[in-house]
Amino acid sequence: MSEKNREGKRTARERLAAERQREKSRDKRRRGLIVGGAVVGVLALAAVIGVIAANTGGSKGNTSGPVVAPKGATGKDSLAIPVGQDTAKSTLTIWEDFRCPVCKQFEDMYRSTIHELTGSGKLKVEYHFATLIDGNLGGSGSLHGANAAACAQEAGKFTEYHDVLFENQPAETDDAFASNPKLIELAGKVPGLDTDTFKKCVNDGTHNSWVAQSNKAFQAGKFQGTPTILLDGKNVYGDQQNPLTPQKLTQMVDAANK
Repeated sequence: MSEKNREGKRTARERLAAERQREKSRDKRRRGLIVGGAVVGVLALAAVIGVIAANTGGSKGNTSGPVVAPKGATGKDSLAIPVGQDTAKSTLTIWEDFRCPVCKQFEDMYRSTIHELTGSGKLKVEYHFATLIDGNLGGSGSLHGANAAACAQEAGKFTEYHDVLFENQPAETDDAFASNPKLIELAGKVPGLDTDTFKKCVNDGTHNSWVAQSNKAFQAGKFQGTPTILLDGKNVYGDQQNPLTPQKLTQMVDAANK
């Protein structure tokens, strides 16, 4: 065999070996991509499940018991806690979450105005509760806080305790209101509320299912968030072009009472 033929066969063998090595490398890369893609897919699915759970999940508190509305609750399915005189010509509907920092801002700004208007008989307020922050961040402070407020309603101390909860609201990410001992401790700031009956109501979660039903009504109403403030059925809060102020609220209520 000539040197030329031997060189040609050697070159062909080398090319074939090189091609086989390239094919092995391609197979290895394909297997790596498949495995890597599967891992990414699993992680992505876990992330999606986590987001869904965060945004639609309820509170960790037990809401499987019977729906027990607090004494004096009114409205559809007895989901509203009324404050003020029934003869008032204007009604302010407030949807709140005790963990919601914007709700605290609203309360801090409008608390004295609302007390003045309800005290003068011009305005009736209907409080409704949502558990948005529990659903978004996890925990049960929204639920337990609302249950405790309903327990205060049973004791005839709703307004005072409602205000105490917002005045002592923890940071949004701090689920302090999930602690019943904390809620009972705050009841000590309301004269006559820290009783055995109140403690049992809080610890038993007597109104948990009622709060859950209220949250479902909030979702069914397709409101944008908390707080949602309606004056005689009209949304009056959150309009950046025409922002509500305590003075405007007073003027609107006075106009309705003329």
